[in-house]
Amino acid sequence: MSRLSSTYICQSCGAQTRQFFGRCSNCGDWNSIVEQVTSASKNRLKNKNPNHPKGNATKRSESIESLKENSLSRLTSGYSEFDRVLGGGIVPGSLVLVGGDPGIGKSTLLLQSATAIALNESVLYVSAEESAQQVRLRWKRLTESKSRLQLLAETDLELILQELESLKPSVAIIDSIQALHDDNLSGAPGSVGQVRECSSALQRLAKQQNTALFIVGHVTKEGMIAGPKVLEHLVDVVLTFEGDRHANHRLLRAVKNRYGATHELGIFEMQGSGLTEVKNPSEIFLNKKPSAGVATIVACEGNRSLAVDLQALISATTFASPRRTATGVETNRLHQILAVLEKHMGLPLSRHDCYLAVAGGLEVEEPAADLGIAAAIVSSYRDLILPKRTVLIGELGLGGQLRAVGQMPQRLLEAERLGFQRAVFPEGSGLDKTKMAIKMELLEASNINDALILALGNI
Repeated sequence: MSRLSSTYICQSCGAQTRQFFGRCSNCGDWNSIVEQVTSASKNRLKNKNPNHPKGNATKRSESIESLKENSLSRLTSGYSEFDRVLGGGIVPGSLVLVGGDPGIGKSTLLLQSATAIALNESVLYVSAEESAQQVRLRWKRLTESKSRLQLLAETDLELILQELESLKPSVAIIDSIQALHDDNLSGAPGSVGQVRECSSALQRLAKQQNTALFIVGHVTKEGMIAGPKVLEHLVDVVLTFEGDRHANHRLLRAVKNRYGATHELGIFEMQGSGLTEVKNPSEIFLNKKPSAGVATIVACEGNRSLAVDLQALISATTFASPRRTATGVETNRLHQILAVLEKHMGLPLSRHDCYLAVAGGLEVEEPAADLGIAAAIVSSYRDLILPKRTVLIGELGLGGQLRAVGQMPQRLLEAERLGFQRAVFPEGSGLDKTKMAIKMELLEASNINDALILALGNI
């Protein structure tokens, strides 16, 4: 008989202790420590596998130059936007964690992608939250084509590992990791211990047989992926699926990627027949008709440049403390820009409410949007309309000076492709205008006053 031992695990951070405490000494949360009973001898498939390192004492290392590159040639997901976020396609043997709010479309995206991959490769879809009939009903709604997609409705980790080892699929999808459970561990599915052990077992098998594994993860009310933080360290790629469930557009963003650029962005549109790709996403974030308080910037998400409209509304307030509201931009960034405009341009913005929003629900975090934010605020305050087909790019310093930003050639090329005719940006950006085949009018400025004079005219 195997000997049982107890370990106390914090459900917030995953820290382990040998005795119970009311408060976790690692993260400081109260009443988050739960007892977990483990067995000293675990009946694991990995111990039965003759290829396991413990069962093969003659396993030796290899020269990195002798490894075959074609053994890790990327697979296409069936969607160019999905491939872009993954860094060019699916790497065999990689682990991809996909998180997002409930009902945002994670299962729909992976089921559609699995159907497309199954036309050329073997794919196993493991549904731990729905029955096989429910998944098939959703699959029939999304596609009418025939598919060799294999479906398994199971929550037992041991049976899932057996099926993976038997089929050896090129791609496997686990929906979701919080619904799996290991009989050798105590604790309910979704607990820190269950998620950690199930993920580790799936990772070992996926790496051994070179299976690309997609794992769906739940998120907390704060928007973080539920479970231990070790789950995000364990996987190779972390993707977040964002968007308003009441709107049509969905944003697939790479938070971590060992095989490509981080913060890469893919854009989809939810329709009655499922998710479709948005080929020209800049059209989503641009207004058709210019108006006061609207400025256009070019933001970079990974290797992609997007032209985005920023909307500002300035109105007088009768209250002692004016209201500051920002959607898609950090509020602290907005406060800083308002202070710079009041200090260096003499605008009495401290007596006005300010509302700022990024069109299309996109979040812009880079400082290259500072000049566009300032221009939108001044445009709304003066009730002036910025000249049509003008983009503003640059970081704003506390002294009112403009700082150069990265990827400027890429931003200007995207603006010209979309038909913009003028670009205002900081001096010293290092552009070689003789080598750049750009027909746009390029206007350089050293401070916020010069930039806004070029953009708005003499104010």
